[in-house]
Amino acid sequence: MAQAAYQLSAPAHGSSGTYGGPRAHPSWSPYDNNGGTCVAVAGDDYCIVAASTRMSTGFSILTRDSSMVLKLSDTVLLVSPGFQADARTLHKVIQQRYVQYQFAHRRPMSVSAMAQLLGNTLYYKRFFPYYTFNLCCGLDAEGKGAVYSYDAIGSHERSGYSVQGSGKDLIQPVLDNQLKAASPLVLPPENWMSSLPLDVAVDLVKDAFVSAGERDIYTGDAVEIYVMTKDGTKKEVMPLKKD
Repeated sequence: MAQAAYQLSAPAHGSSGTYGGPRAHPSWSPYDNNGGTCVAVAGDDYCIVAASTRMSTGFSILTRDSSMVLKLSDTVLLVSPGFQADARTLHKVIQQRYVQYQFAHRRPMSVSAMAQLLGNTLYYKRFFPYYTFNLCCGLDAEGKGAVYSYDAIGSHERSGYSVQGSGKDLIQPVLDNQLKAASPLVLPPENWMSSLPLDVAVDLVKDAFVSAGERDIYTGDAVEIYVMTKDGTKKEVMPLKKD
C-alpha cells in the first residue's frame, strides 16, 4: 500500500516535478578571485612593496609568474590582487591617465595625486566595480613612505603599512605585532614603522611571506620585492614554496 502511494505521488515525466519541471541552473558570476598577496611597509625614508606571483583559480594554478605590480615611476607603485582580468584593465586605465598627466603638467604625478586618481577611478565604476583590492605606494614630497589601501569602490586611507589579498588574515597580525604595539601598557608604543631600519623591515616582509606560503595555497612560487628610496627603486625576487 505504501509503495502504491509512492508511485501515485511521484511526478510524471513532462510535469512540473523532478523529471520535467524547471531546473535550477548553476549560478554564473562575471568575477573570479585569482588569489595572491601583497604587502606594503612605509618608513621615514623608504617604502617596501612586495607581491606574490602565483595566479590561481579554485585549486588550479594558472601561472607561477604573474606580476600584480604596476610601476609608474621610481616613487609610485600600484599593486592589485584579486581578479586579474580587472586588474589588467585597471592598470591600463591608470597608465594612460598617468601619461596624460605628464604631458599636461610636464612633471610626474606624486603618490598623493595618484592615490586620489585611483580612488576616483574605482568610485566611477562602483555600480560594476573592478574586483581588485589595491595598494598605492610610494614616496611623498618629503621623501617619506606612503601606503594607501583601498576597498573595491575607492574608499582609501593612508597608513604606515597594509596587506591585501588571500594571505591578509595570516600576515596582518604579524605586521601589527612588529610595527604597531597592541597596548602601550604591555609593549613600548611604536609610531607605526618609522623606528624600523630598512634592512629589518625587508627581512620582516620576507618572513611574513614565507609564513603565509605555508598556510595559504594561493600565495607561493615567488615574491617580488620593490624597495623605493631617494636613490631609486630596487627589485628583488625571492622564491617561495611551489606546492
